[in-house]
Amino acid sequence: MCLAVPGKIISTTGENLDRMGRVSFSGVIKAVSLAYVPEAQVGDYVVVHVGFAIGKLDIQEAEQTLQYLEQINATADSI
Repeated sequence: MCLAVPGKIISTTGENLDRMGRVSFSGVIKAVSLAYVPEAQVGDYVVVHVGFAIGKLDIQEAEQTLQYLEQINATADSI
């Protein structure tokens, strides 16, 4: 099973295939390749899979997905 997680871009560096971003996943910051989403800018949400942003999300979609992940985590903690 593959999992892609939404995160918010907080900074970018580089260009084209070398473009990287610092992406926040609920406060956890990771370096992510932005090569596949050249239109993504600081403040945008992106879906990330194995270190690569593979798509851009609108803010409502990203927040809804993050809420679902929090609910899953809370359910797992109660088991």
